[in-house]
Amino acid sequence: MRPPQTALPQTATSQTGSPAGGPPPEVAGEPPLPASARIDLDSERKASQADEVLDALDRDLVGLTPVKTRIREVAALLLIDRVRARFGIATARPNLHMCFTGSPGTGKTTVAVRLAELLHRLGYVRKGHLVSVTRDDLVGQYVGHTAPKTKEVLKRAMGGVLFIDEAYYLYRAENERDYGQEAIEILLQVMENQRDDLVVVLAGYQDRMDSFFTSNPGMSSRIAHHIDFPDYTGPELGSIGRLMLAREGYELAPETEQVFADYLDRRREQPRFANARSVRNALERARLRHADRLLAHGGEVGRDELVLLRPEDFLSSRVFIDT
Repeated sequence: MRPPQTALPQTATSQTGSPAGGPPPEVAGEPPLPASARIDLDSERKASQADEVLDALDRDLVGLTPVKTRIREVAALLLIDRVRARFGIATARPNLHMCFTGSPGTGKTTVAVRLAELLHRLGYVRKGHLVSVTRDDLVGQYVGHTAPKTKEVLKRAMGGVLFIDEAYYLYRAENERDYGQEAIEILLQVMENQRDDLVVVLAGYQDRMDSFFTSNPGMSSRIAHHIDFPDYTGPELGSIGRLMLAREGYELAPETEQVFADYLDRRREQPRFANARSVRNALERARLRHADRLLAHGGEVGRDELVLLRPEDFLSSRVFIDT
């Protein structure tokens, strides 16, 4: 059983020298601004350093425009709430518990990591770390085991974001003696009473999450944002592949471009396709064939030979052989 995974935020400092995302001035004891005061939103936005996170999200992920738009809207709301607070305007703390739906490899975990960092910089959570878990991290195998496991995970996640992947596995209607319901009840209580110190993100396939919410209306009522992550198109997968290769110091030879596009089209039609994950796996295998090809040929090599993936590095894949 793997331990819950924790992603730590990057340390950021505002232009004033205090930690980015710190408490609004009135929380720190400063009096509210007079009604006649004016605040430069551009300066506030820059001081929060939220744009750095949003820009990183654009760099990390291809496409996903609706997802990125929602995250930007959340950032805008929290920034405006900070400005309102400086005038002493009472604002209810927004509920930011979310549900991410979509196929594997569509960027849900990456967005959750950036969300945690963004919420920290805007002062919504204390730490900005991400704790990623599955059912096995929350649900015990015998009486009295589930509550301590769930509470320990929640303790670790406080001040940040708790990401529960394949959250529908928490509830197993076919098993009356399943302990997942106990974990759900603890989560519901914390999501309601401590939402000022924790954001919970549930993730999984859309149809299964819909069934989960139907069976657990209390959980559904606590989720404020339902965000769907669509499967990537062929061109988007190609762009993702080229970004991955660039990070590893590889390129596609000109004559390889169409072969790679054909590979992606064929792979998308096969079972267990996982979007960006499948692209990453395909490129890893292509790198293995590339290295084996160079050593088999022997002799001298230059830079081009070391960085260019050629058609044969993909054409020997079973995707081509088995079709």
